[in-house]
Amino acid sequence: MDSDVFWLAVGLVLVIEGLFPFASPAGWRRTFARLLQLQDGQIRFIGLISILAGLALVWALS
Repeated sequence: MDSDVFWLAVGLVLVIEGLFPFASPAGWRRTFARLLQLQDGQIRFIGLISILAGLALVWALS
């Protein structure tokens, strides 16, 4: 894998991750407070779904 592509992907992730707190800090704070109330199993499930969606997207675009 070309290192430029890797760093481009990291940069895009950072941009996307920063959009919500930049656009709506209060909404981001409320969402984060709700996340803190979830059980460990619920957070793991969200992580698993995120991983699977990411892998499916990478697979589909490869």
